[in-house]
Amino acid sequence: MGRYSRLHEIRRMDPARDYAEILRLISQYEFPWDYRQGVSVAFLRDYGVPRISVLLDRTQEFERAGQKRYDDTVLIGYEMAADGFDSERGRAAARHLNRIHGKYSIPNEDFRYVLATTIVGPKRWIDRYGWRPLCTQEVQALVEAGRRTAAVMGIEGAPETYEEFEALLDSYERRMFAYDPANRRVANATFRVIAGWYPRPLRPLVARFSLALLDEPLLTALGFRPQPRWARASASAALRLRARCVRRLPARPRRFPSRPRPRSYPFGWRLDDLGPHWARNRPLEPLPDERNGAAGGAIRQPAAGPDSGGRTPAPDRRRRAGNS
Repeated sequence: MGRYSRLHEIRRMDPARDYAEILRLISQYEFPWDYRQGVSVAFLRDYGVPRISVLLDRTQEFERAGQKRYDDTVLIGYEMAADGFDSERGRAAARHLNRIHGKYSIPNEDFRYVLATTIVGPKRWIDRYGWRPLCTQEVQALVEAGRRTAAVMGIEGAPETYEEFEALLDSYERRMFAYDPANRRVANATFRVIAGWYPRPLRPLVARFSLALLDEPLLTALGFRPQPRWARASASAALRLRARCVRRLPARPRRFPSRPRPRSYPFGWRLDDLGPHWARNRPLEPLPDERNGAAGGAIRQPAAGPDSGGRTPAPDRRRRAGNS
């Protein structure tokens, strides 16, 4: 398969109809590593907003179980998109996510901002450090996926174009970025998780490299000093060198998609494993487009303990890390 064959395939697709498939191709075949990095940096941006970081800090999930909190965030997004946002698996993941958020009073504008980071973050990263920039169809697919996420989460006023998402993100950050000790605590906990993936002698270098990739407004809001010019230049040069190398590799074969390999779940996971332990005791509410037809109010899980697609699995049918 030629390096650009999948790009030609994507350009023939309709993002309004095929957005879930295009997102799968982006995240599992064309840019799996870059997409994850873009999403990771996007979530770091959330910590620059005290109203968000104070809530995250109060839960103490990052301090007590930072790796699990990181894995859960990745896996819930994966579960929502893996079979399509309108599949039963995707809708079950959306209900579970809403159940977790339902405990807290979160302003709609904060939800919109976090949503915008998951669209703008990957595009900015891939355009800067990926082996090629995103094409028009891929950008529109990110937007459509974001709008579908807004619909199932009941987020009001989601933008309709990438340019509107980007403007929303930039204007929100100008208003809301500010230093708070909670910002620094949550960011430190996250950096400890990331550094822990590498051998101990490399961890200071990994931390320096990570900070060098963040812009100055975000660093200031997180309570870190701007990194030296040599560190920023070195980090950027290393990623661009990687992009040139990846560009010369063959396309990822279709039979080998990149899938999450969560350290917290080496033997696989079920949807109820994801998120804080108390969430599984809260009722599942219907999604916004289910409320008119939902009978009896809240949707509760069947007693048999279904998997994320609502099916009752055999004992060995857990989603396996890297092979779900």
